[in-house]
Amino acid sequence: MANPLYNQLGNPAPANDGGLSQFINQVQEMRRTFNGNPRAEVERLLNSGQMSQQQFNQFAQMANQIRALMPKH
Repeated sequence: MANPLYNQLGNPAPANDGGLSQFINQVQEMRRTFNGNPRAEVERLLNSGQMSQQQFNQFAQMANQIRALMPKH
């Protein structure tokens, strides 16, 4: 996510977040465009071989880490 202060100053945001900004943007875009059941989609990807169990495990671990950073409702 771009920092509004950097934008106002005319400087690009520093790219030292390890790709986190790009990842967040991709997740937000997916949330805007995805229609359907997320669990069913993951099962379809696993069953079709488009996603390996190892990839799923990595994504689940990242999601749990991100969820831990989110405020509790």
